[in-house]
Amino acid sequence: MAFPSFDEPLSADARRFMLEEVRKKAEVCDRCGLCPTRTKVVFGEGSLDGGLMFIGEGPGADEDEQGRPFVGRAGQLLTQILAAAGIDRGGVYITNVVKCRPPGNRVPTYEEMMACDTYLNSQIMLVRPKLLVLLGSTPTKWILKTQEGISKLRGRWYEWRGIPVMPMFHPSYLLRNPSNKAGGPKHLTWQDIQEVKARWDHLMGRDR
Repeated sequence: MAFPSFDEPLSADARRFMLEEVRKKAEVCDRCGLCPTRTKVVFGEGSLDGGLMFIGEGPGADEDEQGRPFVGRAGQLLTQILAAAGIDRGGVYITNVVKCRPPGNRVPTYEEMMACDTYLNSQIMLVRPKLLVLLGSTPTKWILKTQEGISKLRGRWYEWRGIPVMPMFHPSYLLRNPSNKAGGPKHLTWQDIQEVKARWDHLMGRDR
């Protein structure tokens, strides 16, 4: 299947149809060593019209079992963070760099991420977000092609193919670092998600 460029006009129905075709291909994918150990492919879910897309690292145990992204403890925390900032989870699109769970929740390898890159790029192309939020080090390094850590990159705007990009801490990191003190990961994440919400509202014309 040939996919359109980012600038090519495409109806919402056409985008949904094409995204479903990509999902079908991903669900039978055997491009890397993750496929034999997966329970379900975790493709992604959410709105194609919300203008906001979140990309994490990869599925965990709960996601592998249910076939949905960010449904475990980290996902529940992400939902709470979004709600606190006035963002409806159902109004955004959420996916991961890799669509199958790495054993033991390890970081996916370069080869595994390359195997899934076509799916991820197709998702971005068809969702057409006005803003990308990268959750954690892995998607940040993969999308921005950098070796800098998330602590140095988070909280600042970057650009990828003309799309504003904001790296943030992954919710699982916040679970491991639960302090709410000023300057801590939770405090910084709250600042970051408020910045995302303000930029998103501006790009969607809701601040006029």
